[in-house]
Amino acid sequence: MDAVAVFTRQVFSRSSDHKRAMRLLENANIPSQMIAILRQELDSMIRVVYLLNQEPSRRMALIEASVKGTQWRHISGRGRVTDHEMVDLAQQLQGWTGSVYKFGCAFIHLSNLHDYNDRDPMRQISVEDRESILVHCRHYHGGPAHSDFPHLLPYLPRVLEKISGNLECYLEQLQAGGHIHAADI
Repeated sequence: MDAVAVFTRQVFSRSSDHKRAMRLLENANIPSQMIAILRQELDSMIRVVYLLNQEPSRRMALIEASVKGTQWRHISGRGRVTDHEMVDLAQQLQGWTGSVYKFGCAFIHLSNLHDYNDRDPMRQISVEDRESILVHCRHYHGGPAHSDFPHLLPYLPRVLEKISGNLECYLEQLQAGGHIHAADI
């Protein structure tokens, strides 16, 4: 099986797990892990967007590295490709990626946002990040009307569906040999 097929299978499998996990976490009311799941799905999406922005030979080298379990390196071989670079590229395309990724990272790593039972995480982040998250959530998902964390929670499964849908489209482009250039958007 070729590397692109293995890579896409890995991503689809991870995404399927995220969808099942979100349903369980929503029913169990575990907000921090719901957001962690969103962050992981976003991680897959930014990687696929990054791949779609690469020339075919470079793209194949990165896909093969992923399938082999090795870090993505820059063409020069010096240094690894960072999440920050991939988020910046996806941010140019999506407009909401950076703030959601940053918010999600705070739930992946131990942070002040884990004190969500006593302090509202939406009040712990910058006004800019809060507004970015809320504007996009309201635009794409119809809410929340209020800007506090408890009102955001019911929308998280919809956000996952949106990210997963984008991811699926990007994976189809990847399988077809498509391209995205940040300069084209």
